[in-house]
Amino acid sequence: MHIFPPFQRQAALCLALAWALLAVLSPWPADCNAKPAREAAKPIYKGQRQPVDHRKDKLPAAPLGMQQAVERALGHSPSLGSQEAQSRASEEARKSTIGAFGPKLGMTYSAIKQERKTEPASTRAAEYGTYSWGVEVSQPVFQGFRLLANYQKAALQADSDLAALRNAELSTTQQVQAEFLACLAAEELVKSETESLGRLRDQLRITQAFHEVGLRPKLDVLQAEVDVSQAENVVIQAENTRDTAYAKLNTLLGFPAEARLTYVGQLKYVPFGKSLESCLKTAYAKRPDLYVANKAVEIAKKDQTLAQSGYYPRIEAYYNINQRGNTPDLQIKGNNGSRSSTWEVGVTASWDVFQWGVTWFDDKRAGWLVTKMRQEEENLKLNVGYEIKSRFLALREAEKRIGVAEKGVAQAREAYQAALARYQEQVGTNFDVLDASSNLNRAQASLTSSRADYLTALSQLYYAMGEFHPDLLKP
Repeated sequence: MHIFPPFQRQAALCLALAWALLAVLSPWPADCNAKPAREAAKPIYKGQRQPVDHRKDKLPAAPLGMQQAVERALGHSPSLGSQEAQSRASEEARKSTIGAFGPKLGMTYSAIKQERKTEPASTRAAEYGTYSWGVEVSQPVFQGFRLLANYQKAALQADSDLAALRNAELSTTQQVQAEFLACLAAEELVKSETESLGRLRDQLRITQAFHEVGLRPKLDVLQAEVDVSQAENVVIQAENTRDTAYAKLNTLLGFPAEARLTYVGQLKYVPFGKSLESCLKTAYAKRPDLYVANKAVEIAKKDQTLAQSGYYPRIEAYYNINQRGNTPDLQIKGNNGSRSSTWEVGVTASWDVFQWGVTWFDDKRAGWLVTKMRQEEENLKLNVGYEIKSRFLALREAEKRIGVAEKGVAQAREAYQAALARYQEQVGTNFDVLDASSNLNRAQASLTSSRADYLTALSQLYYAMGEFHPDLLKP
């Protein structure tokens, strides 16, 4: 505007007219600022995720519990960062569609130089060329509901992506909890196998002492040595399993796999009092993927509305002003010079009356896609019901196994003490002691597995219900 000072007044007038047309003619959507009937699930993590720079990221000095591990993963997971970026992009797309309801302001400037010899001279081209400057304001009045459907579709997509982000956060939470429990179970298994190795070493020393005084044959000593060697191999394998689990958990939390971190927690029974019917009700109300499926149906309906917009005429109002002159500042100079100013206001309407069924068949196509989305939503609901029941039954099964395993450990420990006492009194055999020790080791492993399976099933059930419980070890 500083290039053409004489026309600042006209430009200001055009801008004022644009806002006036926006207020009077624009079919602004009635639900633009209204909240949907059911709000999308809000993301768990507050704030914006940033990529992790391992060179600057300091390792935590304090031990990490399950809740701290989940919070770390939610804030630093690259996959969640990608999903968050998609959600923010959808929100910006929604805002972009709002601009289509308002007027459009355009400006043009052209310079043309012609050489033409004609008689009489008054009809010749201007000596300094021809220059023009124009401003046009256009406002859509009716576009066959296309603008409204575009906005509503973008708003639904933004809602859907928010719910998808929460669903991804719940999935990440479940993965972290499963790996955290795997680490605790591996740690318990190492302790159990180390304890078993200690028992076998004690038994070897006792057997060697008996053999030296002639109370036990050499075969018993050899068998005890073999059992110690096998137990040492099992301990090595258990330690490798534990270290691998810790590396996997480090990776999920955004730490280097080789980082040495301390994770604290204990496998224990945490009561769960909800019934199957309550779990199903919670899942149908809270699961983000069900919300996403519902929004997919509504988005498909808006696509059908867009397809149907071809049935209607398109109406647009406009106002333009154009000035011409034979100098860059649009003034009159030299021979054959001229200056003109025109303005125009009007309404245009266009209607594709016949297109060989293009709109008709596009409408039918969109209608079938709506049906497809509805069927997929119903199928997801059925799968949710099955998933909830299977997770619930797995939880109850693991709960019963804990009670049986606890009794088994107590009985196996008592049997081992009895076999060891009989062996020391020269009543039992070395094989009785080794067999009792093996049974005790299996009972301890079964108890550890039952507790880990119970907590893992609990984590999976919470995920299936769409609930966020960062720390399963708290009642």
